[in-house]
Order: sequence, then structure tokens, then C-alpha cells
Amino acid sequence: MSDAAPTGLLLVNLGTPDDPSEAAVRRYLREFLSDPRVVDLSPVARWLLLHFVILPLRPAKSAEAYRKIWTEAGSPLLVHGRALADGVQARLGSRWQVRLAMRYGSPSIPEALDAFEAEGIHRIVLFPLFPQYASSTTGSAVQRTFEAAADREIVPAISVVPPFFADAGYLESQAALAREAMARKAPEHVLFTFHGLPIRQVKKADLTGAHCLEQPGCCEVEQPANRMCYRRHCFETARALAERLELDAGRWSLAFQSRLGRAAWLEPYTVDALTELARSGIRSVLVVAPSFVADCLETLEEIGLRGAEVFRQAGGEHFQLVPAVNASEGFVETVARLAEAMAP
Repeated sequence: MSDAAPTGLLLVNLGTPDDPSEAAVRRYLREFLSDPRVVDLSPVARWLLLHFVILPLRPAKSAEAYRKIWTEAGSPLLVHGRALADGVQARLGSRWQVRLAMRYGSPSIPEALDAFEAEGIHRIVLFPLFPQYASSTTGSAVQRTFEAAADREIVPAISVVPPFFADAGYLESQAALAREAMARKAPEHVLFTFHGLPIRQVKKADLTGAHCLEQPGCCEVEQPANRMCYRRHCFETARALAERLELDAGRWSLAFQSRLGRAAWLEPYTVDALTELARSGIRSVLVVAPSFVADCLETLEEIGLRGAEVFRQAGGEHFQLVPAVNASEGFVETVARLAEAMAP
């Protein structure tokens, strides 16, 4: 019988405060928004923005929002993440050791690597839980993991699961949840909402500097200039889900949420899309948020509460938010399969 150490699987999501207090949210936002991949300004400009604009005001507002969705078990993002890790561990068995980490907050990436090291695990598959690639999510998680690993006497062998925005298992997991909602109440329109990004960050992924948002239909066909483009990944995910849900072209649309600051971000904005749908006569809408694999503040509060209110105030009547894939059976199988394919 082999006594080889198991392979480590590190699932990484964005992060969450330790609790919904203003102090905990401030700590979390300070770490999150100090990341130069998230706020890609000069160090001085980033520091001034964070300490003179964001931290004096935003923690109180964000803490209030977190309290609306916090559960007895804790942060929904963390609860769903732990359930996913447990499900994947059961699926993969003793040949693997699965751990969950957050890019910001706790449990941290260095803590997870410490645990692997203590268990004699030096082969790790890193799984950033972001279907569509962005420097501020996948890029940051990969960078932090490799930085934390490089400080060790024994640097582990790490392989990275690539963006899975077009993976059939991921798409079917999300589509199955949407079908369940549609069976309860057939919507007039389906809105796919993705986390937004500043335009400048989207364009940075185009190394040619001449394609992204410069050419008509720049996201319609994959080519070298847009291969790692977040916007193209979002469009491809939305189109694939619409096809699986058998939606005609006029019955679905795409929008971007969670804008921060005054810079130009990807459009249309989700809040505007919901308003326009209601004003155009759409009375029932189904909202799917495929860039989030775990329900969190951005799905439950921003869309599920505030988005629903915006839609109804504009004349809409029936609003449904499809759950994230969370720890659904299909997504557990998808994560396990993709991890096995990348085992070093």
C-alpha cells in the first residue's frame, strides 16, 4: 500500500468579514481595497482614496448590509464555501485533502498552506472559485498563493485550475437551478448579472491594446486579443446559459453590478437594466448571477433585496433570484473533476 501524502486542493474565494460589525468590515475593506490588483491606482492615490474616502464612510453602510444577510452559522459566503469543501472532500476521498481559503480575511491562504505543510502535503491544486478571469480576482488569488508558497523552505508544487466559464458541468449546475425557478414561475425576461469591472482593467487584458472595446462585436468570437478578457468570458457564459435554458434572443440580457467609485465601469449597470425592464412593461424577471459560485453580499443583498426593490419601484411585480451553485451536487462534481484534471 502506498504511503504517499495526499494531494492538497485549495479552494479560494474572495473573502468576508469575520462578523457584521463596523470594525470587522473596516478591517476587511482595508485589506481588500489595499490590493493593487483591485484598486489599480498609484500607491499614493490608492492610499488617499482608501483612508480619506472609503474607510471613513463605507464600513458603516456595508456592515448594515451584511447584517441583513448574516446567518446564525455566519457569513453566507463562508458557510457555502465550507459546505463545498466538505462535499468535494467526500467526493475525492482520502487521496486528497481539501481546504478552503479566502483571498482577504479568514481563513487565509497562508493559513491553508501552513496546514498542508504540517500534513506533509507538497503537491497542491489551486482552484480560484471565479468562473470568469479577472486580474482582481483570479489573478490576485494566484499571485498571493504563489507569494505565500515561495516563502517556505519546501516550496510546494502548485498547479492552477484555469477559468471555467465555459465548462459544461458549471453551466449545467447553474442552468439546473434556473430551471427550477422557472418551473415555479415562468419569467417574461431573464437577466444575467455579473460583477462589474472598471473599463481600464478590462482593457489591460488585451495585450494588443487595439481590440478590447475598440472593435464592434469585440467579445463575439474568441481570438488571442480577448482570450483572457473578463467581458468576453461573461458574454460566453450568458450565451451558453441562455441556450441551455432555451431562451430566445429577446428574452434575456446581460448586465454588470457592484460599481465602486466614479470611474467608467462595464455597462449596462444591473440597477439600470432592472429599471428599464420594468418600465418597458416586463412584470416578471428572473435574475441569474453566474460570476458568483457562492451566495454572498452581492447576490443576497445587492440583488436579492435592493435589486428587487428597484425592479418593483419601477413597475415590476415578480422578482426571482436564482441561487448560486453553492454546494449543489452538480457543482461539487464539477470542482472535483476539474481538480483531478490538474493534479500535479
